[in-house]
Amino acid sequence: MDFVKSVDTDMSLAILSCLDDPSDLVRASAVSRSWRAFVIKHSLSKNLCLKLFHQLRSVDRILETTSDDESSSSLMEDTTSLPEREHRVYALLAKACTSFPIQSCIHDPIAASSTDRLPAESIFNTLDERDRVGRTPSYWSSAGHHNPSVPETLLYQLKADLCVITQLCIQPFQVIFHPGRPIYSSHYVRFRFGHLDSHSQDKNNYVWTYTSQQFPMAQENRLQKFKLPEPVLCIGGYLLVEFRGRVQICDIDDLYYICVTHVKAMGRSLAKSFRVVDPDDSGKFGLKVLSYGDPQETNDKEEEAGPSVFRPMRNRRLEQLVNFLHRHPTEVVQYMSSESDEDYESYEEEV
Repeated sequence: MDFVKSVDTDMSLAILSCLDDPSDLVRASAVSRSWRAFVIKHSLSKNLCLKLFHQLRSVDRILETTSDDESSSSLMEDTTSLPEREHRVYALLAKACTSFPIQSCIHDPIAASSTDRLPAESIFNTLDERDRVGRTPSYWSSAGHHNPSVPETLLYQLKADLCVITQLCIQPFQVIFHPGRPIYSSHYVRFRFGHLDSHSQDKNNYVWTYTSQQFPMAQENRLQKFKLPEPVLCIGGYLLVEFRGRVQICDIDDLYYICVTHVKAMGRSLAKSFRVVDPDDSGKFGLKVLSYGDPQETNDKEEEAGPSVFRPMRNRRLEQLVNFLHRHPTEVVQYMSSESDEDYESYEEEV
């Protein structure tokens, strides 16, 4: 018996709404024409997305393109109804938000609220996987303050306009060259996700669409993990890390500092499939579909493309080298012979 045809609409909705896996819902829409028409008519794919991520209620329009290359893309000819297009887009979005691979989602640092010494203690150091560059510790340090309640922030751009963030990680810095080897952590940390206000004349005006709870930080030299209560869809691609309350005073100048070795944001990047279009201060935005293809296949093609894939890695290493030269110019010969040559050779082999 085909229950979609045999029972009333409310009962069919109750049954099919129990499907919380996007793939199952797509399979249901492929059972028959009547099932497909039912799934599309009642926006079950869209409802599943809104159930998973309430932030998607801010989508006010959907755009589709015919090419992954934005510079040459054009809008698809709209030959389908709005419910059909929404079914296609939200089915892909639900799959992307739940099944794309977990990875590090931070692309680049933007700014720190303060820095004690530039470029030696730059925010760029927080994205280096290593604890040291040569023999020099790699970390960010805030400016010192007499007031321990003065907060600090680190601003990052994520790898995509849409990222599903599940966990954030921070490692405070232990200053082994200070007496007692103090750890300059904060009492608490909080995270914000959002986007640039495209309608503001101020190019640095951000709209924060999500603010996490305050997580207590331990004064320990380890990568501390902060799991969000539920996966959060970051709309706009910006992350703000807020450090609240200073723990450690420096014996040298009697000022409070916050120092960080590593910052990570783990989640799913939707860069290959979606883009946020023209978000406003009310949170409304357009959702642009870049590709319906498997993002893993796109990644494989890029790896075969050659040297352009390694440019971000090369630029990061060059910046690390510049920072090192500012800190220890007399050790450049030893640094180049002991570590940079090996990195450069491995990079040449990869290319």
